[in-house]
Amino acid sequence: MDAPLDRTKAEQFLGQVVSDVGTALLGALSFIGDRLELFRTLADAGPVTIEALATRTGFSARYLREWLNAMTAAGYVLYRPESGHYVLPPEHATVLADPDSPFFVGGFLEMVVPSISQAPKLLSAFRSGGGVPQREYPPEMFEAIERGTAPWYKHHLLQDWIPTMPQVGSALARGGRAADVGCGSGQAALALARGFPEARVVGYDVHEGSIARARANAEAAGVGGRVTFEVADAARLPERQFDFISTFDVVHDSVDPVGLMAGIRRALVPGGTYLLLEMRCSPRVEENVNPLGKFLYSVSTLYCMTTSLAEGGAGIGAAMGEPKARELADQAGFSHFRKLPIDDPFSVLYALQP
Repeated sequence: MDAPLDRTKAEQFLGQVVSDVGTALLGALSFIGDRLELFRTLADAGPVTIEALATRTGFSARYLREWLNAMTAAGYVLYRPESGHYVLPPEHATVLADPDSPFFVGGFLEMVVPSISQAPKLLSAFRSGGGVPQREYPPEMFEAIERGTAPWYKHHLLQDWIPTMPQVGSALARGGRAADVGCGSGQAALALARGFPEARVVGYDVHEGSIARARANAEAAGVGGRVTFEVADAARLPERQFDFISTFDVVHDSVDPVGLMAGIRRALVPGGTYLLLEMRCSPRVEENVNPLGKFLYSVSTLYCMTTSLAEGGAGIGAAMGEPKARELADQAGFSHFRKLPIDDPFSVLYALQP
């Protein structure tokens, strides 16, 4: 016999689903707010009326009204009914509008639309077990990843992470060699080059569009002579070349994670260090029932896992967890595995040595 329906629980769950649908649709409007710099304009303007915002931006007042009201309903923007002013509080501006802030999430807002746009393609992948290859994602996806991870390298790589590995800092200060594998647009490699002027830094990625962005970023940063970027498979890195190699949120995406990590091991000089960053989560789904877990499993389905499966890969997915990281390190031939004492709500870091 079917269990009796608890109407109170059904109504509560209905409210949750309506909220989640609203959040998904708000993501599209947040994408618009980021791309049109509406959050930045609100931060600069202070309390502003719709008409004043329309004058300031040149955008349609009718669209701005609906957009502002959606942001108000979501709690992103505050509304003062007595004066008709809308306000983006400074605590919200540091998250939504300031690319120099350690809390900035503009890249993840930009990621919403290019990620969700792949959903129709995933219908067939669910049936076949295949995936959506990386080359089918629009350029905005890779720009979004660049902007989303930029705060790591701007605020944490040199200030917090490298100091937990003193041997790495010493080697690079003496003119050692570093490589960032899965470098994307090169932000980590550029941060290393700025922090260690004597070091030589190489970025590797299999995505040609990202390498093109990285080379342009290096030229714009004025470090083109000390940083190079190459389209290359990590399994084929030159052996015994690097004092330090990093992967930032890369291993769980890879087609062949053991091959990637084994290639990194062979590329390290004796005593070299591999820094592995992955998402802070549990391998047990029941321990990830929280906003971060919802994000990780969703982005994994829409990007991380499916791009790996599209190439016949492992398809590990974003919620990898420490046990899987240790398993991969062991299979790749690393002898030393240390979790670094980094207190970060989103990321966990490991230092590996052969």
